[in-house]
Amino acid sequence: MYYIYDQHSTRILSKESKHWQQAAYKTMSAAQAALTRMQKKYEKKAWALKKSEFAWERARPEAKIELGPLYTAAIAEADYYHKNIEKFVTRTNMMSGKEYTESVNTPNYMSPASEAYWSM
Repeated sequence: MYYIYDQHSTRILSKESKHWQQAAYKTMSAAQAALTRMQKKYEKKAWALKKSEFAWERARPEAKIELGPLYTAAIAEADYYHKNIEKFVTRTNMMSGKEYTESVNTPNYMSPASEAYWSM
């Protein structure tokens, strides 16, 4: 299993059309193809912003192609990612006030630091 992750935050990217589903792929070549598709979608949006008649849209960071996933993301095997790459953050439990660590990939509704966790 392979993940596509952001190199800066180490957050696993989601599949293009399914924001709730992590980008996990069976083979390296499938992950590379998905990363290429992500870059093409990003470039399409970037070119649309660059062609805009408004200067503020052309100046947005999303208009820079070099900030696309092909340049900011990487691919790693799942075991290697979890052992060596994945970052953890310290958060405070909303009810008890105690600090704990959790993965940057923990969804908001599964984090004891969020109201959504306690309201379910």
